[in-house]
Amino acid sequence: MEPLYQQTHKRVHEIQSHMGRLETADKQSLHLVENEIQASIDQIFSHLERLEILSSKEPPNKRQNAKLRVDQLKYDVQHLQTALRNFQHQRYTREQQERQREELLSRTFTTNDSDTTIPMDESLQFNSSLQKIHHGMDDLIGGGHSILEGLRAQRLTLKVGVLLGDRKKPFCFGLIQQFGDSEEDP
Repeated sequence: MEPLYQQTHKRVHEIQSHMGRLETADKQSLHLVENEIQASIDQIFSHLERLEILSSKEPPNKRQNAKLRVDQLKYDVQHLQTALRNFQHQRYTREQQERQREELLSRTFTTNDSDTTIPMDESLQFNSSLQKIHHGMDDLIGGGHSILEGLRAQRLTLKVGVLLGDRKKPFCFGLIQQFGDSEEDP
């Protein structure tokens, strides 16, 4: 177990030093360095599986210490894997931003057409509809008022006509006209 542990521990330190190369590598060799580091991490994970099996076969007095050392290596390798993923994500984000920047710089902008229309806001349309309804209700109330006044005038005509009888109908209409004119004057 000890030689495999020492070999794996040495590989972990080598990968840590290779992580610094990611920052300085040019765009062409960057993918090669990433792939090389990922392959080394995968190899270390296979070594760690073997080390877990071997640590469980250690004598009881050494078993806990051996498992602790393997767990520490596992923890270190997981941190290396996370660091590589973070670097790849940052690189991808940077490349995407550069593409978007280039796309914006290469885009040609034109002026707006002279017949540009601006869609009305829904609240403005709602307000206009409410105003139309309000005017409609005012007209409806005004019409109802006129109908009631007409009915009142007819009632007055009927009352006067009944009082005077049918023979004096022309006289009734004259009274009604005079009475109607006198109500409108004040």
